[in-house]
Amino acid sequence: MPSALYCPACDRIYDPGPDEPWRCACGHALEFEDRPRPQGDPLPLHRLDTSDGLWTFFEFLPIEKHVTFHEGFTPLVDAPDWDAAFKLEYVFPTGSFKDRGATTTLSRAVELGVEKVIEDSSGNAGAAIATYAARAGLEADIYVPADVKQSKLMAIQRAGARPVRIEGSRQDVTDACLEAVEGGTHQTSDAENRDAPRQTGAGWYASHAWNPAFYAGTMTFAFEVAAQRGWTVPDALVLPIGHGTLFLGAYRGFTLLNEAGIVDGLPRLLGAQAAGYAPIVDALGGRTIAADDADTDIADGIQIAEPARKDEILAAIDETDGDAIALGPNPVESALDRLHRGGFYVEPTCAVAPAALEAYREADTLADDADVVVPLTGSGLKTL
Repeated sequence: MPSALYCPACDRIYDPGPDEPWRCACGHALEFEDRPRPQGDPLPLHRLDTSDGLWTFFEFLPIEKHVTFHEGFTPLVDAPDWDAAFKLEYVFPTGSFKDRGATTTLSRAVELGVEKVIEDSSGNAGAAIATYAARAGLEADIYVPADVKQSKLMAIQRAGARPVRIEGSRQDVTDACLEAVEGGTHQTSDAENRDAPRQTGAGWYASHAWNPAFYAGTMTFAFEVAAQRGWTVPDALVLPIGHGTLFLGAYRGFTLLNEAGIVDGLPRLLGAQAAGYAPIVDALGGRTIAADDADTDIADGIQIAEPARKDEILAAIDETDGDAIALGPNPVESALDRLHRGGFYVEPTCAVAPAALEAYREADTLADDADVVVPLTGSGLKTL
């Protein structure tokens, strides 16, 4: 039986099904009622059967495996020139970490008997959802900005999904997608009788920002990092923040491991945003570096003005003694060139976190000898 959804803000519970709401009637994001965790001591990495990829950690997941390419267990490699370890999230089947959430989200869709999924994305999440929908044999509509990169548009089209190009801002894309998802439904003004926005329109909302199934997938990032380090926790993680899917996934994963007694403590979570699209930095009163640079599109993958789970991101930063900074194009371009020269062929948005790593060290937020892990989130092949 698929897990029900519940609202942590008002305690409402929603039965699972293809028309389950994409958020609570109160406006809050929903979570799974089930929160499984394994018992006993974890196996060392050399004894783990990792042939199922991230589904190796099925005991943590409130979803059964239905749609997979055996993705996951991406390499964790030393990067001595950066005094850090890089986790190569760009080696996933569709070239980005978004496959973590796509495998769990489409598995959830199959559990519920969904026939068609719908998603809005600047590119990577759309390509991942389209590809995994094809693997599941489901139809998919992917709402994208009109100026989406051609490589990402082709990845969506060649998977058999229908891209819907929307003029305007990234928020305009989301708004158009939600109008299609809800099929013109609306909430009443009666607080006692109002219902959540139901998925009665064009398809089931496979949202990487709202759907809890996506975060069930991204939290496996933390499980893999811990396993690859002998079930220890790094001092810090430096991660990009757009909607915060990987940032919150890392927080949730390490929190579960800590609660289960598998690891001791949480890493500091240090975020990196794009200048001009830094609501988390603004909320913290944080720093923006090189904001006056001319090219503002280099980090287009995280240009999110209104993260769906902004309050959760801020809470995760507070809980882990974390921080967030924003960077303009020049430090990102410098980091990108340096990554490429070091053999890490990544897309431009991916360079924001390594650029932030340097900025955090220069500001003494991170000690020079701090044990740090940084994900490299997207392949450079996406820019061709």
